[in-house]
Amino acid sequence: MRQPAPPLPRRLAGAALCAALAGPAAAADIPIGAGADLARAVAAAAPGDRLLLASGRYAGGLVIDKPLTLEGPADRSAEIVGTRQGRTLWITAPDVTLRHLTVTRSGLSLAEMDAGVFLDRTAHRALVERNDILDNLVGVHVWGPDDATVQGNRIVGNRELRVAERGNGLTLWNTPGTRVLDNDISAGRDGIFVNTSKRNLFRGNRFHELRYAVHYMYTNDSEISGNVSIGNDIAYAIMYSHRLVVKDNIARGSVEQGLMFNYANHSVITGNSVDGGGKCVFIYNANHNTFQENHFANCDIGVHFTAGSDGNRISRNAFLHNRNQVKYVGTRTLDWSVDGQGNYWSDNTAFDLDGDGIADTAYRPNDVVDQLLWRAPSARILLNSPAVSVVRWAQSQFPAILPGGVVDSAPLMKPPGASNQELQ
Repeated sequence: MRQPAPPLPRRLAGAALCAALAGPAAAADIPIGAGADLARAVAAAAPGDRLLLASGRYAGGLVIDKPLTLEGPADRSAEIVGTRQGRTLWITAPDVTLRHLTVTRSGLSLAEMDAGVFLDRTAHRALVERNDILDNLVGVHVWGPDDATVQGNRIVGNRELRVAERGNGLTLWNTPGTRVLDNDISAGRDGIFVNTSKRNLFRGNRFHELRYAVHYMYTNDSEISGNVSIGNDIAYAIMYSHRLVVKDNIARGSVEQGLMFNYANHSVITGNSVDGGGKCVFIYNANHNTFQENHFANCDIGVHFTAGSDGNRISRNAFLHNRNQVKYVGTRTLDWSVDGQGNYWSDNTAFDLDGDGIADTAYRPNDVVDQLLWRAPSARILLNSPAVSVVRWAQSQFPAILPGGVVDSAPLMKPPGASNQELQ
């Protein structure tokens, strides 16, 4: 049985009594001295009160079960420190705000869902803003509440763990309407992992030292926009999710893939910039999407397109200086142009005699030789042989022998949005 809390200091008890007598409309600002017992302070506070923590260290393992604000100094020098067991802060009430705190040293059990900040399914409209959330298994775990907001935080995982043992910067499950904005997230497994959710917005976040920056699973009707991924294995992994907007994101130096779509359907992917990596974009069984106004540059493969992906509209993108522009695994012929406009290909040495901005001949990124090399990489030793030269000459003279594959029937003469001066 839980023991009754010892008496509060006279000042704190008086503030709580005044707030109770005044009713719920008179929420109080209650100063909390360094090292005070936060559990006792929370128990004594009235719903709506604001606990103002002085600089110093406070014991974690705290449950907040009523609408409150916990706020520290702007320099985040109020530290709530866990014991490496369980959750440092566990929020079970709606309308809780955590601001200007440092939250650290959660437990390390993924099975127990240990986290620096755990927003339980009843923590609707929680606001976690401008905190340092450091050295936890999971930084913020949003487990089922509606309309939570996590913004302006610095979230750094536990670097002593191997990547496979770490938690995510943010884990979200079944949390409609939750927004993750303007955070700096590093040293976790994934930056944001979201599963079985809807109507989420991830915008303006920066990701580094991670496996995946953003990892989507079974999450629909949501937006990923204006984020920056630097040097992660995969920047934006979108899987089994539908009706998304993926726009204006940046991926630099991704080890494997900048954008990955696996059974992601009916989505709009526009204005993204991928520079460097194994594959700028991997499209696997992803259908009825619009890819437009994206820049895919300096990757080993610009686009890897496979597994029967169907009904995609791919136009007005720029494919710049990729070692191989397209790897297409399939037998159908796909035209990557829409309404008379295709894409810009940096290796397309075409002419535009009528000056309409569209090349006079179609562009084919894959021919028979390319497809042979995908299937049998060891054949690359024959690449400069007379036999290969004859095959390529024959294809140019007799297009009917070309295999199914990608063709851009209206390739652009310059990247969308680029001026002639920029191209010189």
